[in-house]
Amino acid sequence: MPRHVVAKVEEIPAGTCKIVTVRGREIGIFNVNETFYGLINRCPHQGAPLCEGAIVSRLVSHLPGEYGLSRPGEMIRCPWHCWEFDITTGKSLCDPNSMQARMFNVAVEPGQDLVEGPFVAESVDVSVEDRYVVVTM
Repeated sequence: MPRHVVAKVEEIPAGTCKIVTVRGREIGIFNVNETFYGLINRCPHQGAPLCEGAIVSRLVSHLPGEYGLSRPGEMIRCPWHCWEFDITTGKSLCDPNSMQARMFNVAVEPGQDLVEGPFVAESVDVSVEDRYVVVTM
């Protein structure tokens, strides 16, 4: 599968999202506790720009009138209708069995690995010191 370098790790601090365009698709790259996830920037409910919504915690309730928050920063709330999706799985909290935002594989790779690649060609010495976020489609 083709791989696309989309950002330096430092460009997406923990708890944030960066929207990138890869092959004509907008993808939200999320940093959740230093693990990166990719979601299509389109809500499966009615097409809203999902990744522009608020990054929130999961609301849990065990008894009527009692509630708490869990999994801080792991949910994205659609800006149009407030449907919430799990950033780590893409599943809707409203309808987890049938509603899901499309996920993309995301990895963090050392810059040196990206420079070497799978092909052999004439090369020059290059120093790579940063880590980059890479999307596989």
